[in-house]
Amino acid sequence: MIFQDLPYSRPNLDKITSTLNSLIQDFSNADSAQSQIHLMNQIRDVRNEMESSKTIVSIRHSINTKDEFYDTENKFFDENSPAYSAIINKYYQAVVNSEFKKELSEEFGPHFFNLAKVTVESFDDKTINLLKEENKLSSEYNVIIAQMKIEIDGKQYSLSNISPLLSSSDRLLRKRSAEALYHALEAKQESFDQLYHDLVQVRHKMALEMGYDNYVDLGYKKLSRTDYSSKEVAEYRKAIHEYVVPVVNKLKDRQKSRLGLEDMKYYDAGFKFKSGNPTPKGDPKWIIKNGEKMYKELSSETDEFFQFMMEKGLMDLEAQDGKMAGGYCTFIGKYGYPFIFSNFNGTSHDIDVLTHEAGHAFQVFRSKELPLAEYYFPTLEACEIHSMSMEFFTYPWMKNFFKEDEEKYKFSHLSGSLSFLPYGAAIDEFQHFVYENPTISIEERNKGWLIIEDKYGLTNDKDNNEYLLSGRFWQKQGHLFKVPFYYIDYTLAQVCAFQFWEKSQTNFDEAWSDYLNLCNHGGSLSFTDLIDVAKLKSPFVKENLKGVIEMIDTYLGNINDSDM
Repeated sequence: MIFQDLPYSRPNLDKITSTLNSLIQDFSNADSAQSQIHLMNQIRDVRNEMESSKTIVSIRHSINTKDEFYDTENKFFDENSPAYSAIINKYYQAVVNSEFKKELSEEFGPHFFNLAKVTVESFDDKTINLLKEENKLSSEYNVIIAQMKIEIDGKQYSLSNISPLLSSSDRLLRKRSAEALYHALEAKQESFDQLYHDLVQVRHKMALEMGYDNYVDLGYKKLSRTDYSSKEVAEYRKAIHEYVVPVVNKLKDRQKSRLGLEDMKYYDAGFKFKSGNPTPKGDPKWIIKNGEKMYKELSSETDEFFQFMMEKGLMDLEAQDGKMAGGYCTFIGKYGYPFIFSNFNGTSHDIDVLTHEAGHAFQVFRSKELPLAEYYFPTLEACEIHSMSMEFFTYPWMKNFFKEDEEKYKFSHLSGSLSFLPYGAAIDEFQHFVYENPTISIEERNKGWLIIEDKYGLTNDKDNNEYLLSGRFWQKQGHLFKVPFYYIDYTLAQVCAFQFWEKSQTNFDEAWSDYLNLCNHGGSLSFTDLIDVAKLKSPFVKENLKGVIEMIDTYLGNINDSDM
């Protein structure tokens, strides 16, 4: 079936709960490893039924937040998912206590038990009501952002389709558009402030009830981080501050020089070249047609994957009224369907999405036959290696999308990927500041952001923009509301993806083979073990990060961008 025809009816939670409880009891009482493996397969199938229903609702709700039926169903899952998670936690507890752990580990690998253990440690039945409240608040943010209207020159835009105006070669239009964007955010700032404040309080209370000092350690465990802690991440942020920020500052100076500007205002940041930013030379259908050709030529594996995605209608790519902002890839386990969601807006970001989200989807397409649902995707920082690396593996086909602007796009993409690292570190440091100081006021929280953004060199002249001066720039970064501590994952993966880019420059086939091997392992290993499988160097080692940054700095330094 194509995605549009996938059936949905609200699952019978009482029946699912009863079935799972019975299977978990049988698992605990099983007298052999083989019996437990058989029961694990049954549990996986029941979970796929329930979780696929939830995913279908989530996708259809994000495609149209104004659809009352799927809005109601989304609220149903927000309300009932915590109780369902309690059942799954019970299953993981039984796994951790299994007397056949040795045999199961030989069958599935030890990583499954590490995931089960960290899941048990990150859930407690007594926090179910708090989890419901967390879901409700997070969904409220999604809807506000999706339905926010930005008026410019008599036309209405959303956060998803305003980007072409923010990168316009007309500086006055850029300014008007940026002012309108932040005026729209300013109109909602109190709602965002209160939503985030309430989320912080709910999460902190959850942590205290589970015996943690604050939400930091709990948040890390909820992300299934089994092989590093906040200590390693703090050192990694220091290395970004030391090695990356100076290089990014040089790139900013080059941008200012290219544009012939004395001062870079906040509304100039998205405009990269005096001749205009590189844009795709066709409409969305043309982009997909070129994408099909690209993935056919890249490899037999990507050709099979992309044909599957098109035949099953597993991509919703164009921005629409009421559509949720951003882009994502998810997986409908019952059917083995990856799904790509995005908001094409006529900028080069459309191609970034086509390659980035396709990287996620390609990985899960390759690993969907692994025996455990826990192995479909790896943990988030490893997931992002697949997506960000795919952006680089498709470089040889960028001429098809950008024509005469091919080199301009590649310079913009590579330098932009590098410039992202300080921003990602700043978002992460802000979250640690927030959750390590949960009792501070909303005003103190926003002042904290101003200090952090300055530390990482993120500030351009705010040109008396009151919203930006108030320290609320972070509010449009949805990850802070939805998945605490996720954002640093993009930076860790970016450093890994840079290494794939470097390897692909000298031996494309070997680099692709290593990437394919990484995808085939899915989530069967931890982040650092997957790095080893891919023959990459750990971003947590300062000298590794330094070497990667110096390599890109040298490469970009040899490009004459003054006439681009």
